Amino acid sequence: MTAKIIGLTEWFATAPGQYLLAWEREQFDLAVADLFGFNALQLGLPELDALQANRMPHRWLALPEVPVFANDASTQQPTPRVALVTNAAALPFPEGSLDLVVLPHTLEFSADPHHVLREVERVLVPEGRVVISGFNPASLWGFRQARGRLVGASQLYLPEAGDFIGPWRLRDWLRLLSFELESDRFGCYRPAMHSEKWLNRYAWLDRAGARWWPIFGAVYFVVAVKRVRGMRLLGPAWKPQRAATAAPVSVANRH
Repeated sequence: MTAKIIGLTEWFATAPGQYLLAWEREQFDLAVADLFGFNALQLGLPELDALQANRMPHRWLALPEVPVFANDASTQQPTPRVALVTNAAALPFPEGSLDLVVLPHTLEFSADPHHVLREVERVLVPEGRVVISGFNPASLWGFRQARGRLVGASQLYLPEAGDFIGPWRLRDWLRLLSFELESDRFGCYRPAMHSEKWLNRYAWLDRAGARWWPIFGAVYFVVAVKRVRGMRLLGPAWKPQRAATAAPVSVANRH
């Protein structure tokens, strides 16, 4: 396959795209299943329902444009979500109103990813969580993509657009915005191949890579918590204060 890959949607229809989507779907399900609250938001990537395992009553899917879904069952959304068209850098939510925000490949395909992350920090409640996935430049897929940019667009393996953000760079951004890293992991260790047949032949590398070279997975997955400095939870004053006892007064001798 040497055809020029135009965008993220077209790439996720390929064999490596489906392989990556399956891994990310499992990670999102594990990460959001036990997160409680009222409001959750997914920014971008309608091909993946990252909130399907979450039980919050209000879940939104924010898109830069109105999505168009195919008729086959593989692209239908299994969980109903409220879709809204908005700019990821200017979310229509009040400050401190969301309990969970998921960003599946959102930052690396944004014009100003750092501004998007600041906007996420604004709308999250204290102790709210952000879940992020992205392509890892320090991987076999990342190396092939870098070589393709030097040779020509027809040799690209990953989507043509996008500035892939390394996990180390993302950690620095999160730290600057007072996020605390809760967990991170890597996945998809198979070589950069287009054929589903050859990808399946190297399935054993997923187990070997996770054990021997974990940081070189093609995709990373990060969960971070918004910390508010100086905020402290106060408990009820259950212990009544004792009244101060009067100091003893000496009695003069009558005699």
